[in-house]
Amino acid sequence: MTATEGSRTASPLSAVDRKDMRDRGGDAQPMLIARELKKHFPITGGVLNRPVGHVRAVDGVSFTVMKGETLGVVGESGCGKSTLARLLMHLIVPDSGELIFDGDAVGESDGLSVRDMRRLMQMVFQDSYSSLNPRMPIEDSISYGKKVHGASEAEAKDAARELLTKVGLDPNLFGPRYPHELSGGQKQRVNIARALVLEPRVVILDEAVSALDKSVEAQVLNLLRYLKQHFNLTYVFISHDLNVVQYVSDRVLVMYLGEVVEIGPVDEIYERPKHPYTQALLASRLSMDPDDRIEEPPLVGDPPNPINPPSGCRFRTRCKFAEKICEVDNPVLGDWATADAHVTACHMFVPRSGHSMAVSSASGSAPAPSGTAMAGGD
Repeated sequence: MTATEGSRTASPLSAVDRKDMRDRGGDAQPMLIARELKKHFPITGGVLNRPVGHVRAVDGVSFTVMKGETLGVVGESGCGKSTLARLLMHLIVPDSGELIFDGDAVGESDGLSVRDMRRLMQMVFQDSYSSLNPRMPIEDSISYGKKVHGASEAEAKDAARELLTKVGLDPNLFGPRYPHELSGGQKQRVNIARALVLEPRVVILDEAVSALDKSVEAQVLNLLRYLKQHFNLTYVFISHDLNVVQYVSDRVLVMYLGEVVEIGPVDEIYERPKHPYTQALLASRLSMDPDDRIEEPPLVGDPPNPINPPSGCRFRTRCKFAEKICEVDNPVLGDWATADAHVTACHMFVPRSGHSMAVSSASGSAPAPSGTAMAGGD
């Protein structure tokens, strides 16, 4: 980190006080509340090009993000993580559902407009190169958003230069450069600076470090942690790398085929996973012990077709513990409203659900499978 904060004068981008003056709902009010978000993409066909089906990319997703926390979102490719991120930003309009930002409904006449929400919530995309305009110098790319929202040219340039310093890049050296003159890690730092130029309260990071090599990834992760503390940010962190998610997250949300199957504190999820899918994901991590090798894959087969997902529990076609109740009844996620809640959408954790391994009470725990739990298939 090359930022020389001690010698810098106060500016609009100085460290945010713990008591953010933009806070409307109070400390107990979640920063984000998503309720039953849905997005089904139509599939057209035939002579008249009429809808013949729908891809259920996000299907009734609900969760909260508390102020100042990092919510990690994990799941296989195609489970709806990136679509969910775009729904939160309203880059894709949800078919139904509700998004509440610090107590205000987004897009409602008596709530928060989408334009104002986007000023308070920004996104860093996976592809650092295509996210930048190849014809704009780096300094102009960062300052552009601030000018769109009414800042003067001088104010926007000053903010861009300060943020370049904050993310570890010399503004005199990198400001005039174009994206093709930067490495992958440098481009991602620029994207992070561009996301912060509007002084957001929430940053969505969609696979923001997955394209970087490990040494650069570690630098960017440490930078993100520093910026979170410095600017009092809240993160939604999407990644395939379970070790990275464990490192940066306070809570973890697990998605499967467009639905949330488990959510809870990071230590609870990683040490005591409940849902068989979560157990399989964590069992797939490589061990650092050469004597502790995985003989069989913990999870086999591809997820079902999101156009026509299985009835009941969508994981039942790959689950070793699937029973008749899993086929006829879709398990409901428990009460996820509090920050310390650890809930799962599995019949084994619903008292008297009809599953032979169901817990006897709401506070009970289903028997944990031993060995490779998910060896099954269709």
